[in-house]
Amino acid sequence: MSPQTSTPTTDTTPDAGNLLALDRQVCFALAVASRTVIGLYRPLLEPMGLTHPQYLVMLALWESEPLRVSELAERLSLEPATLSPLLKRLETSGFVVRDRDPRDDRALAVSLTPAGRRLRRKAEKIPPAIIARLGMEVSELEDIRDRLTTLIDAAQNRD
Repeated sequence: MSPQTSTPTTDTTPDAGNLLALDRQVCFALAVASRTVIGLYRPLLEPMGLTHPQYLVMLALWESEPLRVSELAERLSLEPATLSPLLKRLETSGFVVRDRDPRDDRALAVSLTPAGRRLRRKAEKIPPAIIARLGMEVSELEDIRDRLTTLIDAAQNRD
């Protein structure tokens, strides 16, 4: 072969010119970070009877309640159909109730039960435990969160 002829490379060494190198993929880094960080929450949430998605629902409700299912879905960036099974399990566990919204009889509103409100006290221990486990400064974690929010906004506004 002449020097001008290119051949497919089987070199797996990532380099600055290889846009398909696994280690250069934002999607790969996000997937690994998501699995790894959420994994840190599991042992803290299991004694509370929560999964990570249920924890996110509870966080939103601890901020503001009651919320319509549609408002909660928007707040969590989930489809209402995805949210429904989470709410059903939280209701079965006694942490939330779903009732008709007094402002609009066609909509369901989600509220915390007394047990759901009490659970917040236990949940307050989670953020410090995660920060300690990660061994990072709060300011570093806030910067990562802010940069991820910018990334999410860019991906959602791709038109």
